[in-house]
Amino acid sequence: MASQTASYVLVALCFIGIGAKHAAEATQLVPAVFVFGDSTVDVGNNNYLNITKQARANYPKHGVDFSGSTPTGRFSNGYNLADQLAQLLGFPMSPPAYLSLTVKSLISQMYQGLNFASGGSGLADKTGRLGAGDVIPMSLQVEYFSKVVKLMQNLSGSRRTASLLSKSIFIISTGSNDMFEYSLSGGNGDDGEFLLGFVALYKSYVRALYRLGARKFSVVSITPLGCTPSQRALRLSQGGMRGCHGLINILALRSYPMLAASLRDLAGELPGMAYSLSDSFAMVSFIFANPRTNDWSFTELESGCCGSGPFGALGCDETAPLCENRDDHLFWDGNHPTQAASAIAAQTLFAGNRTFVNPVNVRELALL
Repeated sequence: MASQTASYVLVALCFIGIGAKHAAEATQLVPAVFVFGDSTVDVGNNNYLNITKQARANYPKHGVDFSGSTPTGRFSNGYNLADQLAQLLGFPMSPPAYLSLTVKSLISQMYQGLNFASGGSGLADKTGRLGAGDVIPMSLQVEYFSKVVKLMQNLSGSRRTASLLSKSIFIISTGSNDMFEYSLSGGNGDDGEFLLGFVALYKSYVRALYRLGARKFSVVSITPLGCTPSQRALRLSQGGMRGCHGLINILALRSYPMLAASLRDLAGELPGMAYSLSDSFAMVSFIFANPRTNDWSFTELESGCCGSGPFGALGCDETAPLCENRDDHLFWDGNHPTQAASAIAAQTLFAGNRTFVNPVNVRELALL
């Protein structure tokens, strides 16, 4: 499995013009990595929350391709995007989930980074509460980080803390659940107002992290959410038609230029701020348009590997059917990519050209 995934990634890199010479770094490029967001980058915070089973991934068959086939809380068959991007920056995997640490282990770990992400959460405080339970919204993730910063300052002093944070990478991957819930609610009739609020919240959290010492941001924009197995199944059930759910895809597509403009404004306003923004809609659309070559292949683009019902969208649990070769599938379950798919995304974020990541890629951001 591992060697097969690696071969897919390397060919994909060449195919989209990245090149493979930076596929792995021998040493850490930054002192620490801090992760914020939702289930795309959660590595186990939800294991410690009062939430529904669907908002947790600490049971089989999650983690089937992780070390020891252990379900860790990652919504993946193996490593997720946070793990793979951290690995390219020179770390073994994503930093551990914040809620998994004791006071003692927090003090020893916080100088290398922490993961605050929570599956089902979003930019808005209410996002995920009804369907998932007591998830950690971005506001609380930032609050947790502020407590860590205070602890660092008390132990190491303000100057050393500021220096470490200014050199570290802050990964943010959030907003999909806000769009899912807005779309399911019927949209309330004003997509423009929703998107303005969406970007304003995003901007406020980047600004809040900057005030706490963050300077280098890797921001993951919204993918074509309407093409996930869950949204394909929804379209089939509502209208009897196959294909992507167009309305939420339009929202995702419209959000990218607004988010890009917002980050440009912030970088012009905040001294020392730098960022790398992925065009995730373009990245995934590229894979849909080029699923197979002579050297790499996704043979299943519509259905999840783990799940039952139409498009495998009814949930990945102990009883769900599991595909034999996860590397053939773009999607792990109803909403999340496989390890093979997220590896390509991580490589693109890290070393991609301006087609998919701007104004710099994550490797260039780390070296600033």
